[in-house]
Order: sequence, then structure tokens, then C-alpha cells
Amino acid sequence: MHTPDIGAFIKDLRENAKISLRQLADQAGVSNAYISQIERGLRKPSAEVLASIAAALRVSTPAMYLRAGLLGHEDTHGVLAAIAADPELTLAQKQSLTQIYETFRRENARDADREDAEPATDGENTVEEDGK
Repeated sequence: MHTPDIGAFIKDLRENAKISLRQLADQAGVSNAYISQIERGLRKPSAEVLASIAAALRVSTPAMYLRAGLLGHEDTHGVLAAIAADPELTLAQKQSLTQIYETFRRENARDADREDAEPATDGENTVEEDGK
């Protein structure tokens, strides 16, 4: 599967907005060298960096995630697409909701990884959790 070229997309957005690489870096809170590497396809930005770049370029975070190929799971896609498509939400609200949602998903993934890494070795406690 071909991954979308997020770097070229960011560069096009930046140039269309008529802001310099340094201005984008300052607004996004990352170094201009890092932005340059992203634009040239040398680095793949994290979801958090993409959200910061999206905010600086005044683009919806879900749109940036879609372009970067970060929305591969159908359930994630549905939630983020719904946020992006809601006409009642401002851009800032969409970005906040997206960041909150992504934070919850990361926390849940970390918790699941911890549970998988800690097998139940206590012989007395063999009853599985049944949803309380």
C-alpha cells in the first residue's frame, strides 16, 4: 500500500499559506530542521506533531491524519471522520476533540500492553474479570 506523501502535502499547505518554514516551526512548536525533514520525506511525524502542524496551518487534524495514513482502523476512522465532518464544531473544537480521543486510545493501548505483559501467576486468583 502506498503511504500518502504527508511531507509534500505539508509543504504545499505551507507555501499556499505564504508562511516560511521557520514560521511554521515556531507556530507548531517544533524545530525548523524537523519540519524540513518532514517536508522532504526523511522523517515521519507523530500524531501529536501532525496535530500541531495542522493547527498552525489552520487545517483540521483529522484531515491531516487521513492524508498521513494514520487512520487505518475503521473504528478510529469513523470517530475522527464524524468529528471532522460536524458543521457545528469550530476548527479549535475539532482539534481538541481529536487530541482527546487520540490520548484516550493511546492510554488504552498502553494499559492493554501492560495487561498482556503481566500474566496472572497467582494460583489463588484465577477468576477472570467479568465486567464487574
